[in-house]
Amino acid sequence: MEKETCTFSYCQKPPVVEVETDFLIIGGGMAACGAAFEACRWANPKKIRVTMVDKAATDRSGAVAMGLSAINTYMGGNKVADYVKYVRNDLMGIIREDLVYDLGRHVDDSVHLFEKWGLPIWKKGDDGFSLDGFQARDAGKPLLADCKSDEEREKLVVRSGKWQIMINGESYKVIVAEAAKKALETNRQATGVAQNHFERVFITKLLMDKNKPNTVCGAIGFSTRENKAYVFKAKAILLVPGGCVNVFRPRSVGEGMGRTWFPVWNSGSGYAMGALVGAELVQMENRFVPARFKDGYGPVGAWFLFFKAKATDSNRDDYCANQEYIAEAKKKYGKYVDAMGTAIRNHFMMEAMIRGKGPIWMWTNEAMANISKLMVEKLGEKEGMKKVKHLEAEAWEDFLDMTIGQAGMWAANNIEPDKVPSEIIPSEPYFLGSHAGCAGFWVSGPGDIQGAPSHWFWGYNRMSTVNGLFMAGDTCGASGHKFSSGSHAEGRIAGKAAIAYILDNAGFQPTPRENVDELIAEMYLPFEVYEKYKTYTTSPHHISVNPYFIKPDQFQKRLMKIADEYFGGVNTWFKTSATMIEEGLRRLQLLKEDANRLAASNLHELLRCWENYHRVITAEAHARSILFREESRYPGYYYRADKDFIDDENWKCFTIAKYDAEKDQWTFRKEPYVQIFPD
Repeated sequence: MEKETCTFSYCQKPPVVEVETDFLIIGGGMAACGAAFEACRWANPKKIRVTMVDKAATDRSGAVAMGLSAINTYMGGNKVADYVKYVRNDLMGIIREDLVYDLGRHVDDSVHLFEKWGLPIWKKGDDGFSLDGFQARDAGKPLLADCKSDEEREKLVVRSGKWQIMINGESYKVIVAEAAKKALETNRQATGVAQNHFERVFITKLLMDKNKPNTVCGAIGFSTRENKAYVFKAKAILLVPGGCVNVFRPRSVGEGMGRTWFPVWNSGSGYAMGALVGAELVQMENRFVPARFKDGYGPVGAWFLFFKAKATDSNRDDYCANQEYIAEAKKKYGKYVDAMGTAIRNHFMMEAMIRGKGPIWMWTNEAMANISKLMVEKLGEKEGMKKVKHLEAEAWEDFLDMTIGQAGMWAANNIEPDKVPSEIIPSEPYFLGSHAGCAGFWVSGPGDIQGAPSHWFWGYNRMSTVNGLFMAGDTCGASGHKFSSGSHAEGRIAGKAAIAYILDNAGFQPTPRENVDELIAEMYLPFEVYEKYKTYTTSPHHISVNPYFIKPDQFQKRLMKIADEYFGGVNTWFKTSATMIEEGLRRLQLLKEDANRLAASNLHELLRCWENYHRVITAEAHARSILFREESRYPGYYYRADKDFIDDENWKCFTIAKYDAEKDQWTFRKEPYVQIFPD
């Protein structure tokens, strides 16, 4: 069929709002809020305009939207160099150590700010037992920022692991967003602009400058609440719309298909928009497959680390201690098995299941019984049981803070986790750069880490290979395990660097090289397609077969089927091969062509159309990166069944991918890995 174009013959042409700013933040999660807070501090005295545009409402935007029960990255009394080693071990030996170290040396400052802003952080009581954040406040425990040393802070915080501290975090994101919004308001007043915080506006594409090669100069998008298009012109951009979910088919089906571990609104827009303007990607073969409570996706970290629950196969054996599994894994994956990182633990869990030893059980009931026994022995029956009841409440709050659906799933299945064990399983794959994954963009480092190659620094910290385009959080690659606090801190790092870039390029006047009217027409094409062809079916407002268009939910299901079956999803136990990927890419190309026939009957569907197009670009970057790396670098996350081994001699390197959108071509290269900190 002929390629469709939008002439606004069938749909209403939207009014266009043009916004001129200096620093544009795309996203509203932790990295975006960190960037807004920090950038405004440096921008206000210079009258530099800072603008944030978020497709959601910033109070509940991003991966922390529902809340958290722990801050997973806090140095305290730990050494930053040890943090680098921890991240390196968990990500199978390949990380940008300069980026990770830079993050580690700054992250605690963000955590201390969170507490000052009102986040309740658990503290140790005088009796050695934990106090939740409200109890700690009532007991007069000091703020972490008010402690005189890291050693004093370490004695005070309640650790659930070496790098994690417990919090009361239902309102975590609201608290952080409030600080960002206040910072934006001070900037609005300092610069005299009418508005610099846009919510419910979805950015679909970045704009490149007409006069300065390889330089970003703005972005276009549309309102998800009214028929209105937006054109933003900016001297620097921070691209932080999160990671990507729903490329792979989730384990849940039917009504539950919308339930995933990672937020469903993370659609790979950052990866896609950056790739479409030629920014280099790194480690896009990496994906994260979290082990979670089955179907509800509830977190297991607090149960493992804080409540000391054990996970076993159905025979009550510790699958991570199975010597047969370990011996076989070492033959293929070598020394990385000894580190027992997240991917390897996943691998052993799946080994048990494949060998008929599933389900995998987490013995939550035994963990609670052991805690009860300990409390009674130490404190006596009355005081001990009082503590136990409080801990039971905290165990439930672990889910009510951030995965409410898990509590509902347990109730629906007659499961009381303090009385019976609960099943855990590896979920479907996700793309991210801030959790236990490292997909993202190749960026400039800080430039002051001894041992880092000089070409890893090109002037501005966290700037991508496109001038003026900065990354943080999920979009900053090869540097995982930032989590919420680290994403905020990295946003601050990137925000400050972007202001420096703007000051150094004070004469730059953003001038889009593209015809903005044509881009807006392209953005609204799904409306035109729908209105033009909706009478070709008897059921236009429902999921239906139409010879001239495809609806976003149908498009997404096709994408999920391709990714799941050809790129190593749950259907194949995360296994793929060169021949499978090549066939999947052939089918993906057909899907990309069909994107021109996406149809939207309302603004919500228009949003879904563009989200799914971004997912397709992300999926292609991922599949081609796995194809390029001829080994199974992340067993437990994915397996190249035809190359099921780790090959450090040839592949202990970064994989760099670059997309030429005009030619629809990908190129790849290896970037040598450099170890900065000794083992």
